[in-house]
Amino acid sequence: MTKIIYTTIVVFTILLSSCQSGTNENKEENTDNEAPQSMIKEAVSYDPMRGEGKFSAENVIIGPLNAAMASKGEAISGTKCTSCHKLNEEKLVGPGWKGVTERRTPHWIMNFITNPDPMIDKDPEMQALLEICLVRMPNQNLADEEARSILEFITNILKTLHKYGKVKKHNGSFGSSFTADPNRLQI
Repeated sequence: MTKIIYTTIVVFTILLSSCQSGTNENKEENTDNEAPQSMIKEAVSYDPMRGEGKFSAENVIIGPLNAAMASKGEAISGTKCTSCHKLNEEKLVGPGWKGVTERRTPHWIMNFITNPDPMIDKDPEMQALLEICLVRMPNQNLADEEARSILEFITNILKTLHKYGKVKKHNGSFGSSFTADPNRLQI
């Protein structure tokens, strides 16, 4: 019986001392003179007009319509993008694409398509959009050429939609003769 009492006292003493050890050593003193610091150290270097990534205004130039590239972008977006995004302003899983080319620069769009995670982490507008959509855009691991083709498709299809009005449904593929023909859109 005394062994049990002795063992209980020893265990209790060890537990009590282990719970109290280090409580004063690990506390940081909070002084009123110190200003609070941001937990995001790289936020200062983030450029919301460019985004985060290797693309810039110098290496992403939008010229006249490249029909072959737009057609390829349409095919890629059909497998990688349109399950979450609509061509109009409606939210599906992610936001609709309408107006994105007016709100964002081509190089920002390229950086976001190829590098969504750091941009969502650093861009306040993307964080606010994440609160609405509730799902982070996954990295689709697109090659630069694939991302550029999607940008060509988005840029040209959205110009057409803006010109001819709100689209309800996209009828068929534009194929290699991509012309943004309003007769192929149900308006």
